[in-house]
Amino acid sequence: MSKRKFYVVWVGREPGIYEDWSDCHEQINGFPGARYKAFDSQTAATVAFRGDPADESTIIEAIAAHNAEKARERQNGSLFDIPEINPDSIAVDGACAGNPGMMEYRGVDVKSGIELFHVGPLADGTNNVAEYLALVHALAYLYAKGDTTTPVYSDSRTARSWLKNHGHRSKLERTGKNAKIFELLARADNWVRTHTTQNAVLRWDTDAWGEIPADFGRK
Repeated sequence: MSKRKFYVVWVGREPGIYEDWSDCHEQINGFPGARYKAFDSQTAATVAFRGDPADESTIIEAIAAHNAEKARERQNGSLFDIPEINPDSIAVDGACAGNPGMMEYRGVDVKSGIELFHVGPLADGTNNVAEYLALVHALAYLYAKGDTTTPVYSDSRTARSWLKNHGHRSKLERTGKNAKIFELLARADNWVRTHTTQNAVLRWDTDAWGEIPADFGRK
């Protein structure tokens, strides 16, 4: 069986995304300066169609989107086979390039792989701070929705410990670049001290289950 393709026509009689080569061919055959390319997924084709065909980054972004989609499919398929994991949950994680360095964090719906929130990059942060902020952000996100049942997974012992102690214990030094991070930390600490949540905070067992779905994939 031939592999399914999606054809992007940037310049042709009717620019668009086509699933059949014959339809694509009608748009480009004999058309002056026609621009088109085949992709392996609708996601990649959609990303590419929105970009500039003359810009190399358009193709790079399309391929990256395709690879990310396939990675999510592989990961989600395996996660659903692990009975200990509750797929109706949020997974959080943080990343930092350096210590301190450029920091960011996010929350992901485990079942769908959809990113629910993403903050950063922010300068002069740490991984522990990012993971703590991600955890509190997820709990505040659920609280605002009135959701008291969805659990939150974190693979960070430090983040879970800071949450349990109602405040961070970071020794991060203030610089001229990380005022936003300290603002977020103050807001997070205040939130956990003034709110009570029923959502379970669960440990993600990386050794047994693999990387947490919110992982940034930089290891």
